[in-house]
Amino acid sequence: MSSLVAYEDSESEDDSLDQKEGGGSASVQTGYWEQAKDNQDVRGCKFFEAMPGPHVFTADPDRTMLQYHENISERNSSSLQLQSCFDREIKYTPQNKPFRDITAPLSSPGTQGKLSPLQTLPHMAERFSDASNTAKRPRSVPPGVRPYIPKRHRLATSEEKADYPAEQAEGTQSRNSQILSNVSAKVKPYLAHKPGAAGIPRRLLMSLGGHQGPVNTVQWCPVPHLSHLLLSASMDKTFKVWDGAESGQCLRVHTCHTGAVRDACWTPCGRRLLSGSFDNTAVITDVETGQQVVKLDNQFKVMCVVPHPSSPEIFLTGGHSSTVKAWDSRSCKVVKVYKAGIQQTLDILFLRDGVNFITSSDCVSRDSADRTLIAWDYQTTARVSNQIYHERYTCPSLALHPLEESFVAQTNGNYVAVFSSQRPYRMNKRRRYDGHKVEGYSVQCEFSLDGSILASGSSTGSAHFYDYQNARMLHTLRAHSQPCLCVSQHPVLPATAATCDWAGEIKVWH
Repeated sequence: MSSLVAYEDSESEDDSLDQKEGGGSASVQTGYWEQAKDNQDVRGCKFFEAMPGPHVFTADPDRTMLQYHENISERNSSSLQLQSCFDREIKYTPQNKPFRDITAPLSSPGTQGKLSPLQTLPHMAERFSDASNTAKRPRSVPPGVRPYIPKRHRLATSEEKADYPAEQAEGTQSRNSQILSNVSAKVKPYLAHKPGAAGIPRRLLMSLGGHQGPVNTVQWCPVPHLSHLLLSASMDKTFKVWDGAESGQCLRVHTCHTGAVRDACWTPCGRRLLSGSFDNTAVITDVETGQQVVKLDNQFKVMCVVPHPSSPEIFLTGGHSSTVKAWDSRSCKVVKVYKAGIQQTLDILFLRDGVNFITSSDCVSRDSADRTLIAWDYQTTARVSNQIYHERYTCPSLALHPLEESFVAQTNGNYVAVFSSQRPYRMNKRRRYDGHKVEGYSVQCEFSLDGSILASGSSTGSAHFYDYQNARMLHTLRAHSQPCLCVSQHPVLPATAATCDWAGEIKVWH
């Protein structure tokens, strides 16, 4: 004879018999519990205590305890059979411990009191009637316990969540790659031919707004097929990459500095940017991904950064210090230090062979400026010459001629001086370019690609273009209402230049 142990997912013959009898099942179970309770005195064992379960039972007000007892006589045979089964169930219970509903939540011992027969019967009737249902009932989960989720569901959920970020990353990567892969339609016709004679821009092509502070410098990308990209560095702690040839759209905004960005430039490959800031850091940023590759603590405010012409992984930094540091971006360490008795370095210029470089400082005495321009040997860190410029003006910027062995220095004497790039670096006293104003601003100057035109900004807001050979002023462009700090001539497009001013505005002329 089979045992009638009330498991969750088991179905006994007696339960199926009760299910067939329909509405009388509740009365049979009522009589059974009453007889079981009466038999406990005969056996001498304690009747089990019913614990509160998670099921809610609503009693029928028309049905009374008298009706429950009346049904006992009608179902006498069934109740006796259930009683005998109950006896076997008690025997299978270890040590005759009180029977506990496994689906009921645990409660404190103080709250586990004996329930009245009216409170116990409906709950127990539901307990045995549910045994005939083969489907598993939902279990109550205690607070703080995470329910188990099948692996199949977890994998399906993770795949749904990963679909959108993957598509977004793919779209972002495609847009990033377009910055360096697309060639501007305006630049493409000039790539198959050698650059012609430089021209002078006279009309405004577009105005680029977005910086909230003075723009210190603008520079076109030196790679011909990427020359539509324009870099700008501002005192608003950002440097940006623009499409300066066609749309004028801002393609990248870099906010990796916490201080004013004093200088920024392209690396020779055109795929990375080098920037220096007043937050004492120098950063190398990848143009395609927009992520910073290297960030170095320079330990002083950076005024100028310049990469080595033959070793792009090496770059120099100068600023509010008496030293100039040479960094290796691969090891992130200082490889060389150049010491001079100065307060700060304003600009650094590598000469053509990369063996020597020139630094400009703010060291000016009352009688002479013997350390305003200093020539250094890159390998030995020795000073080659400091008797280059003898006038009592500082030089905020330097520029190298693309073809001849010479370089120029912007001076606070409101003129541009010319020097030889060969030792002993003599100044050409018969040639100077004047007509613009500097007046303490960091006004920059730059050569055209063929070296025939020298362009310079002015504190009056104008852009000035000079003939390099005879130092004659060719054209004055009324560019800005605020001081014009930089004029950058396009390396491919003829008669195209970009200007920036102290108010944060950038303009492209052609």
